[in-house]
Order: sequence, then C-alpha cells, then structure tokens
Amino acid sequence: MKSRGNISPYPLPAFAGRGSAFAFTASIIVITSIVMSAHANAQDYPSRPIRYVVPFTAGGGGDIIIREVAQRLTARLGQTVIVDNRAGAGGSLGTEIVARAAADGYTLLMANVAPMAINVSVYKKLNYDPVKDFAPVTTLASFPNILVLHPSVPARTLPQLIALARAQPGQLTYASAGAGSTTHLAAEFFKSRAGVDLIHVPYKGGGAALIDLVAGQVTLYFSSLPAALPMVRTNRLRALGVTGLARAIAAPDVPTIAESGFPGFEAVTWIGAVAPAGTPAAIVARLNKELVEIMQAADMRDKMIAQGAEPMTNTPEQFSAYIKTEIAKWASVVKQAGIAAQ
Repeated sequence: MKSRGNISPYPLPAFAGRGSAFAFTASIIVITSIVMSAHANAQDYPSRPIRYVVPFTAGGGGDIIIREVAQRLTARLGQTVIVDNRAGAGGSLGTEIVARAAADGYTLLMANVAPMAINVSVYKKLNYDPVKDFAPVTTLASFPNILVLHPSVPARTLPQLIALARAQPGQLTYASAGAGSTTHLAAEFFKSRAGVDLIHVPYKGGGAALIDLVAGQVTLYFSSLPAALPMVRTNRLRALGVTGLARAIAAPDVPTIAESGFPGFEAVTWIGAVAPAGTPAAIVARLNKELVEIMQAADMRDKMIAQGAEPMTNTPEQFSAYIKTEIAKWASVVKQAGIAAQ
C-alpha cells in the first residue's frame, strides 16, 4: 500500500471523535442554560427584599441619604430595601461583608470614598479589593468639604492664607476628624498643591475639631459643609473655599479651591451603589436606571442640598473608572504625606 505521508492509510471508524462532539454539545447546552437562567433571574428581579449595607453608624450624611433612597427604591421595585448599618475599621468591615455576599443583586453597598479609595493606601491589609470585588452601579451624591478658619486669622482669601502660611512655616495648625480621615487627606492634598507647611492636629471626630476651631485653638479645618455653614453664617468662622470642582449649591458665594489658583483640585466625600462582583449585567443596569432617576428627581435634589450634598450620578463604566482615579489620587496624597499604614 502506497504511503500518503502522515495521513493514515486506514479510514477512521464512524464513531471516532463522537466523545469530543458530545462534550462540545454538552458544554453549549450548559452555557446556554446558564445564560438563560441569568436572563430569567434578571427579568424576575427583585423577588425578595434587598439589603443595602451602610458601612458606618446611623445618622451620618450618607446614611440619611441612603435611607431616603431605600424608601424610594422600595416603591419603584415593589420589594423592601432594608438599610443595614455595619460600622467598623473606617468603613472596611461593612464593605467586606458585601464583597463576600452572593452576586445576585440582593445585597448592595453604600460605596464611600474612604473604604473604596483611601483605605487601600492607609491600611496594611484589606480583606477585599475595591476594584476586583465589586460591580459598580452608580455614584449617588458628593459632599464637598469647606475650608474654614478662625476669624482672628488675618486672611480673607485663599491666596492670603497661603502667603501667611509661607511666611510662618510650621506655625499654622489644621484640625482633622482623625488621622487618615477625609478631612485629614483633604488638608494634606491642599498642602501638597499649595506648597505650605501646616501642623496636623487630629481629633476623635469632626464635632470636636469644629469646637476647638471656633474657640481659636487651631487655625483652620476642612470641615463637612453642613456642619460648618451655620457657623460661617453667624460669623463664628470664615470660609475661604470649597473642595468640589464647582461651587456648592448651598454656599454659592464661596469660591472653589480649584478656581482660586489650583485647577482640578477636588477632595469630596462621595457615596454610591455597588454590588458584589459577578452580579448580572442586566440587574446592574436595572439598578442604575432606578437609582439615577431617583437622584435626579427635583424633590430628592432639594433634600440632598439640605444635607449639604449634591447629586452625582453616572454609568457603571464611568463609576468604575472614577473609583480607579480616586484610588490613584489618594495613594499619592498618602505617600507624600507620609501617613503610616495602620
């Protein structure tokens, strides 16, 4: 028999290769079943109550907004949305709980700038990855800080404050709500951009920091907007700038730090909605639609402004990119400030 190179001279049996074909067909059936099941689950969603985890104690600005969101989401979805406060470790405890939850759309997290973008640089070890372990849905709101100082300080504008700080390096002090807090990092971000030397005085919360600022024990503080505004309006504190990219709706006469010589300066506390990684895209899209419409309602906007917050919504893709940008920004600030990992 004449050889035909590497081609076998013997015909293959009729049943040869059927195992591979059967395996391939079975795989297609399994994949199709999974896709159809996920589609069906998304169409039926939600069919039971949803838990919205807030990784901080009740009563804060973010918690108040999430409770309002939960009521409105309950009405729109026809299922109860339960707010579950799980505070601890700077927001990391509640964040980890959601990272380990089932990816079925029935557990959401109030994402916050601290556990989602700052803690990864401040803590030596986190039991979650803020990028890999979550499916971003949308941001909801932002809380700009406001730079306030004691009226006895001879500076009425931001450039005047910077000139004063440069003339007295290491003599002006700034309060914070604690080492590694957003108020601490906002000040450190400002120090690095302005090239000034200020002394950090950490407190065990924003309330104590404001009390000492009003008493003249410290020079300045990057306070939350709603906490400081009453004292600004009664001339117990002087406001020099807000940390958002646009002027605050609640304080339109106060310029932004960005417009006062530092383009792109932004140091805000933001909150949003994320689900565990792997949550079906159809469910994420449904939640995004409902939440964006809730936050864009005129009466909801008014409620947020009363809390010192402002609407901030986007797509899941945009939120994902924003989280990565924030992680990089705050990692740089933490490194430059020499903040030791806890």
